Amino acid sequence: MKYYGALEAGGTKMVLAVMDENGETVRQESIPTKTPEETMPEMLAFFRAYTITGMGIGGFGPLNLDRSSPEYGHIMETPKLPWRHFPLLQAFRDGLGVPVGLDTDVNAAALAEARLGAAKGKESCLYVTVGTGVGGGVIIHGKPVHGLLHPEIGHITVAPVPQDPMPGGICPYHAHCLEGLASGPAIEKRWGISGRQLPPEHPAWEIESAYLAQLCANAMLTFSPEMIILGGGVMQQKFLLPRIREKTLKLLNGYIAHPAVSEGLEHYIVTPGLDTRSGITGAWLLAREAENEQ
Repeated sequence: MKYYGALEAGGTKMVLAVMDENGETVRQESIPTKTPEETMPEMLAFFRAYTITGMGIGGFGPLNLDRSSPEYGHIMETPKLPWRHFPLLQAFRDGLGVPVGLDTDVNAAALAEARLGAAKGKESCLYVTVGTGVGGGVIIHGKPVHGLLHPEIGHITVAPVPQDPMPGGICPYHAHCLEGLASGPAIEKRWGISGRQLPPEHPAWEIESAYLAQLCANAMLTFSPEMIILGGGVMQQKFLLPRIREKTLKLLNGYIAHPAVSEGLEHYIVTPGLDTRSGITGAWLLAREAENEQ
């Protein structure tokens, strides 16, 4: 039996798993994200306890994913200052001596949903996590999209909702960006209370669904994914998804003539098929691909 290392590297916590060749989890732990000097030895010790043949990382970013760059595999201008310009990929290659695959955390989750989850069998999809931040991974022709850097879905500009009492948002980089207006911290800043404590009838959810509907409509009109998958802590509010679908249809106003739209989006804008396992499963897929590339 082969074993693979999988890491979902977040700004708050690191989720570490050893998984077998069938994707079954042998061991999993979460540790706080401290400085690289504190966190890396702990992570390497976890994976060294097993004979792994490949390592996969879905990491917080921005990440340098340009294989021709001397900084390939580095974390770039992250607000997590101790990790800025840290050579994440090389640190695991040197520390474990196995092939290592790296992509953004949301691209990893999108890959898992495309291969094994809600979008299985489709050539394209968009996976978006709405939680502490907002991030998105795009799959086209079965592969994650990389370009100048990688998609930064959370920082697209959206139109402020007229009834929003905080129309500028909380992003330190951009006014009116999706993350600054629709993330969990934005909800809490706007209303002075966590979204988890707000009832379904609270006006927060009309505003939230309006921003996420703009995301969905814009995605459909730009790169036209075959499915949109919305995950993350904010989307645990199950009543939110029907409101997003309804508002997306209103924004599109009949422009996209396709059965997936005309039938009401119930099977088009969906929640993750892998539930909360999308990210770590994607890291496992990256590990397997890295091994196969050797």
